[in-house]
Amino acid sequence: MNQLTRLKFAEWSWTIEEYHRGVKQYVGIEKAQVRSAKAQRNHIGLSLRAFLRIEAYCYRTGQSWFEAKLAIVRDAVREFLAQPLYSLSPTA
Repeated sequence: MNQLTRLKFAEWSWTIEEYHRGVKQYVGIEKAQVRSAKAQRNHIGLSLRAFLRIEAYCYRTGQSWFEAKLAIVRDAVREFLAQPLYSLSPTA
């Protein structure tokens, strides 16, 4: 293997590592608290779909994964605070 081929494969492996880090860190693919195989497959499939949507959004806007996720969470919290669906009754 020559130097150019080694560098090409090293770049590919780094891209794969970056993808795995993003999937774990930003969509929580390994945080499913389910036991059945079907539920695990559903969670993995939907997590990958969410990650691809975030990736497409980042590509369009030029934002990082962190900025994109933070914007989604901020908008969701802002919308919930403006029109809450549930209210907790005080217990004290």
